[in-house]
Amino acid sequence: MTDLSHPIFARLYPRLDAQCAKSGGDAHRAELLAGASGRVLEVGAGYGANFAHYPPEVTEVVAVEPEPRLRAKAGHAAGRAPVPVTVRPGVAEDLDLDDASFDVAVASLVLCSVRDPVRALAEIRRVLKPGGELRYYEHVRGSTPGKVRFQRCVDVVWPFLAAGCHVTRPTGEWIARSGFAVRDERHFEFPESGGANPASPHVLGIAIRD
Repeated sequence: MTDLSHPIFARLYPRLDAQCAKSGGDAHRAELLAGASGRVLEVGAGYGANFAHYPPEVTEVVAVEPEPRLRAKAGHAAGRAPVPVTVRPGVAEDLDLDDASFDVAVASLVLCSVRDPVRALAEIRRVLKPGGELRYYEHVRGSTPGKVRFQRCVDVVWPFLAAGCHVTRPTGEWIARSGFAVRDERHFEFPESGGANPASPHVLGIAIRD
């Protein structure tokens, strides 16, 4: 299956993300991609919010997106990108791509919603060259017992409202156990006053495929 249709979410998400961009999300995306080079795979590209931030050292981006409405928007964004971007259907858990064919993989606010994140990470590792980078920017499980309890309660309904997104996933831990060596990683709250926001704990990092 290469298409996962979420029509309501696909209409709302670009508007919501635009507000996040003004509050600092764009700076996080720029930080995520700074220094990237070579051939890049982006999984769950959404509507193409990352495309404008790819540096000129990137020779090609292959962007995979399963939601057809978001993919169409990403196609338009690809035409304005500073580097060559190809947008194609697909899911992170089953990438129709050759082994060891990418220098960098990018996962940006997507591992929260894939159906099988461990399998997705295994697929990302497969298509990365040895020594290749996984660059990730995700919201994750909180670091305090109170926050985690709150997230677990919210997670009963959150996936139904947000296209399968979960707020309780320990994504950073899964990356470290999936054949990657974490090189840089920082945890932060976004927005900073995010106590009432179950998706406020974030991680941004670079891990190297062994």
